[in-house]
Amino acid sequence: MDVLEVKEVWNKVRSELAANMPEHVFSTWIKPLAAADYENGTLVLLSPHQMGVDILKKSWTDDIRGYVRKILGENANFSLKYDPDYAQTYIKERKKEKAKQIAGQTEEDVSKKSLAQMQSSANLNLNLKFDNFVVGDNSKFAYNAAFSVANCPSTKFNPLFIYGASGLGKTHLLQAIGHYIIFNKPELKVRYLRMEEYFNEWMKCFQLSDDGKSRGVNNSMMRKFHQKFQNVDVLLMDDIQFIESKMKTMEDFFSTYDALYTNNKQIVIASDRLPNDIPKLSDRLKTRFIEGLVVDIRPPAYETRVEIVKSYAKELGVEAEDGVYEYVAENFVNNVRELKGAFNKVCAYSEFMSVGITLETAQKALNCEMKKRLLTPDKIAKGVADYFGITVKDMKSPARQQKISKARQIAEYLSRDILGMSYESIGDFYEKKHTTVLYAVEQVGDKLKTDDNLQNVVDEIKNLLKE
Repeated sequence: MDVLEVKEVWNKVRSELAANMPEHVFSTWIKPLAAADYENGTLVLLSPHQMGVDILKKSWTDDIRGYVRKILGENANFSLKYDPDYAQTYIKERKKEKAKQIAGQTEEDVSKKSLAQMQSSANLNLNLKFDNFVVGDNSKFAYNAAFSVANCPSTKFNPLFIYGASGLGKTHLLQAIGHYIIFNKPELKVRYLRMEEYFNEWMKCFQLSDDGKSRGVNNSMMRKFHQKFQNVDVLLMDDIQFIESKMKTMEDFFSTYDALYTNNKQIVIASDRLPNDIPKLSDRLKTRFIEGLVVDIRPPAYETRVEIVKSYAKELGVEAEDGVYEYVAENFVNNVRELKGAFNKVCAYSEFMSVGITLETAQKALNCEMKKRLLTPDKIAKGVADYFGITVKDMKSPARQQKISKARQIAEYLSRDILGMSYESIGDFYEKKHTTVLYAVEQVGDKLKTDDNLQNVVDEIKNLLKE
């Protein structure tokens, strides 16, 4: 078999591999291989990467051999070795190709293409980076831990577990880690996703009958699913609490986690609660989550809230009086999303009413003083208690009767929804842990999306509170 025939055979084998293995593995380690000879039934392959030889021999030998035999017959085999002469030739060719590509593009074109590819492959939001994360005493520890992981992934703090209430910046830090690694260590494969997305993709691997019942797993889809999430260097998993109670998904994620950890891949996890405060999370996941570094993000202090609003205004490209930033920061104390939402409302009011973004505009748009005068936690608790025919004392007690638990959860939800109280403040008022309050508020919020009866109850209570 002459050289041209050998190359043609290798191109066929390579096409099969491209269609049946993870893209990043193929492009990084398989695509650079060159076929040098075919002798004694063995296809001789050369690699320009010593590491590539080790990785392919360790994890992909059976796959390569299988497709070699598919093209050349059942008795065929392959050999793979690093060749320094070929490595030099390969590097020179790559430099020439890159120079040709860059010559036809502006720096801006190259940058935009790079960012688009990064966002697509890693599932990242281009706006969430370290340089636009406002650091305060509430988040300094978490920020420093995240930056340390981004700077030296898989060396320490593995896993990194970041927890805190919704809207405080956990997602921002996860995605900032991803951006930093992609820009500074482009050879690493990064993927960000929420646990709900993991669950949904996992469910697609099961064949369903017309009545929605599972008829078994599609092994090919499941294999590709595991390749997608286990063949990464950095996994950024958000909203891990979504997995609780989903026992089969927990088992599957445990295998993904274990595969990554065993292979020294960096794992970063975000949650609204500590691992031990997620009631139905399996013990083996809990122990693994806490074996690395666990850090929290708390609601920002006043000075930090002012800086957050100023930073957001700069991001939007708008100017406002200093009193606007201070007014928003004084009245919206729970999280970053709340601050941004309030400032968005002020900007919208300014645009629609054709007025400047002044303190007076902010006061009219947000009307915080009126809201504070109208309702208090005591009034909400009394209103809910009266509606259910119980007492406020009942709601503050450890009682677990269905009526009392339901009333307490609704009261906690309304305190959050109407007054914007922090989970800690609500917990203090009802003499409960803030994690318990968070869970109750989220439960009510989720049920309101589908439970019309509950929505009617909440609406009736709100109307009574207005009287």
